[in-house]
Amino acid sequence: MKSDIEIAQEAKLQPIREIAAQVNLNEDDLEYYGKYKAKVSIDTCKRAQQGAKGKLIYVTATTPTPAGEGKTCTSVGVTQALGHLGKKVMLCLREPSLGPVFGIKGGAAGGGYSQVMPMDDINLHFTGDFHAIGAAANLLAAIIENHIYSGNALGIDPKRVLWRRAMDMNERQLRNIVCGLGGKGDGIVREAGFDITVASEIMAILCLASDLMDLKRRFGEILVAYTHDGRPVFARDLKVTGAMAVLMKDAIKPNLVQTLEGQPAFVHGGPFANIAHGNNTVIATKTALGLADYVVTEGGFAADLGAEKFFDIVSGYAGLKPDVVILVATVRALKLHGGKELAAVSQPDPAALERGLPNLGKHLENIRDLYGLPVVVAINRFPSDTVEELEVIRGFCQSRGARVAVSEVVARGGAGGVELAEAVLELLEKEKNGFSPLYDWNLPIKEKIETIATRVYGADGVVYTAKAEGDIANFTKIGLDKLPVCMAKTQKSFSDDPKLMGAPKGWKLTVREVRASNGAGFLVAIAGEIMTMPGLPKAPAAERIDIDDTGHITGLF
Repeated sequence: MKSDIEIAQEAKLQPIREIAAQVNLNEDDLEYYGKYKAKVSIDTCKRAQQGAKGKLIYVTATTPTPAGEGKTCTSVGVTQALGHLGKKVMLCLREPSLGPVFGIKGGAAGGGYSQVMPMDDINLHFTGDFHAIGAAANLLAAIIENHIYSGNALGIDPKRVLWRRAMDMNERQLRNIVCGLGGKGDGIVREAGFDITVASEIMAILCLASDLMDLKRRFGEILVAYTHDGRPVFARDLKVTGAMAVLMKDAIKPNLVQTLEGQPAFVHGGPFANIAHGNNTVIATKTALGLADYVVTEGGFAADLGAEKFFDIVSGYAGLKPDVVILVATVRALKLHGGKELAAVSQPDPAALERGLPNLGKHLENIRDLYGLPVVVAINRFPSDTVEELEVIRGFCQSRGARVAVSEVVARGGAGGVELAEAVLELLEKEKNGFSPLYDWNLPIKEKIETIATRVYGADGVVYTAKAEGDIANFTKIGLDKLPVCMAKTQKSFSDDPKLMGAPKGWKLTVREVRASNGAGFLVAIAGEIMTMPGLPKAPAAERIDIDDTGHITGLF
């Protein structure tokens, strides 16, 4: 099979105005970024959202492994399959971060014959949204430093500045820095650091804001520092929120592109789900629900991360309710959860697969029993999968009364997802939706954390470091205890230990720190050794990416 970029480069794309026409958008609604990309104006988004009646199909997955699950491929593929069935459908995805593109994970445009186009543009800069987010984050950092240097009228304690700079690249050297070195005019010497842009609160705010004024209001709520006497300082106190909003005036507009088979797609916003809330913008999803009869969206990583955060955070702010969930699983990943070595997961081993099924079972249980949502398991088929192994998963799902479909969208595009699309349509018609979030936001902070840890992750309890205890006490004191909780933990396990595979039991979650993303509207509980600025691997993907004198790109997946 050809590489992803070879397939993408051979694709015959339609002009974006023709894609827009499928959902009744005209040239007055669009701001063109070349022939195949456009932004949709906020006024158009607001009109579309009025009386939105589309059905929301939410795609998530089992716990990810290096073997890969193909969640984005499935999201694109089922969108294309619904197109095959004559349905008016749109796709909503997150934008890829340059960190994974040049690091190890790869992009976020799908793969094989289920991709969003133009793939290379989407993975490389796209329409500049991430650069605007980084600029807004760094403007706020610069204003804080300048305020302290220029007399510090607010009395900010330089040792209690919370705000971190952002850049969209994996750069471990910048996790922790000392700034202000040099002479008297070079600022105050203090410790600081960078987060990757997708972990910045500016990204989270973009993805939860309803419009530009809501974005600006949320910027004002960012907790940036404390004073010498312990009072909180917010971004609004620094009179910078208007300038930050100016930098984001175009980034807030959804980006319209297309699937490989010509269905319209919004690709907008891109928070990671292991260190942020992991879902695309509310603006894009709500607009799509007003333009199409069916909308497919996905959350980052597994159902314990992106999906949990959509159900417990995004739905509360945006009023969005999934109508059906697709849970993606692979034979290879489940064998890895069953103890098979990564190098051998392509070898037939039904016994290892059986041992890995509890991971699928726990995610299935969470979606159906904790959140009351209809769910279909999509087996993303790889060439090495045997019929016997596929039947093991099918039998497991059927024994639990769950719908299951084999998906071959990577190799066959929309045609390979028709069985899955038909299962989704049947569930939408026949199965009851009893969705409700897992916890009340008004509960104490610890109770919210412990609810997620014990009920979603399967932990026996939660252990808090002294710092986490202090953080929780402080946020309760200053009135931020009624915010929902965004867990930051490894994506490789239900637990906070990436080595615990399957559905582990007999363990406790360790929360080492709690941060306030007050502008976004949640508290971030950091568990285990999770980092908000990743590093590059020994042999980063950047070493394999190149371009020739004709502009032809190679090595990009």
